[in-house]
Amino acid sequence: MGWFAKVKPSVEGSEKVSVGAGVFRRCDGCDETLLAEEFERNYEVCPRCGHHYRLDAERWAQLLLDPGSFDEFARGLEPGDPLSFTDGKRYPERVAATQKKTGLEEAMIVGRAAIEGRPVCAGFFVFSFMGGSMGSVVGEKLARLFEVAAAERRPALVLSASGGARMQEGILSLMQMAKSVAARGRLKEARVPFVSVLTNPTTGGVAASYALLGDVNIAEPKALIGFAGPRVIETTIRAKLPAGFQRSEFLLEHGMVDVIAERHAMRATISRILGHLVD
Repeated sequence: MGWFAKVKPSVEGSEKVSVGAGVFRRCDGCDETLLAEEFERNYEVCPRCGHHYRLDAERWAQLLLDPGSFDEFARGLEPGDPLSFTDGKRYPERVAATQKKTGLEEAMIVGRAAIEGRPVCAGFFVFSFMGGSMGSVVGEKLARLFEVAAAERRPALVLSASGGARMQEGILSLMQMAKSVAARGRLKEARVPFVSVLTNPTTGGVAASYALLGDVNIAEPKALIGFAGPRVIETTIRAKLPAGFQRSEFLLEHGMVDVIAERHAMRATISRILGHLVD
């Protein structure tokens, strides 16, 4: 797990809620001010009210996977620049800057691993890498994860955290929706399970493709899950949306996800589900 040492901890909204030069943080859920290290020790869950903050890929792997079991594959992939895109900075320059900042190659990490002794193929989105956006590299990594899982008959596990497709790659980014769904379909044909974990946020082209096609879809509490944002939908349909629309609890009530698991229960939940699907 060499990439662990490269990932810099990232706290959602830390600039807004930190006081005392990062020593304290105020919780968005209960408005309590606590030591920042309490959140860190608790895997970015408020120890008072249970409010879930975003957790980076490194710590998700530490929380879920058997120690020392992660063996990364599909490394060394680089995105192209089909549009010669610039938004004040050329796309290749923006990718290079993000690689330097995060110490990672792209917005997704995939590899072989184990959970309570059960072999899996696991993938983790990196939201700090351009919002976890799905471009050609992320789509290829997803496809390879599903292909390796099918070939080796390892259940596939993907933790999604994404703002959607990467606009800098245009249609090549949108094509990854079909590509990931096709790869997931081949995994289904091979009768190998796929467990999809939806964290905050799972939106855009990621939500509209493979992310809600798990044999079991697990969501974190109050995670934002959906395609277009609530404001866009309200403007389009010219109506007020129901309370909690596009949050995990709403999706559970309407049959889009199968279970909501708090972060500290996630490993046990996944292991229990794998036990039912595999054993």
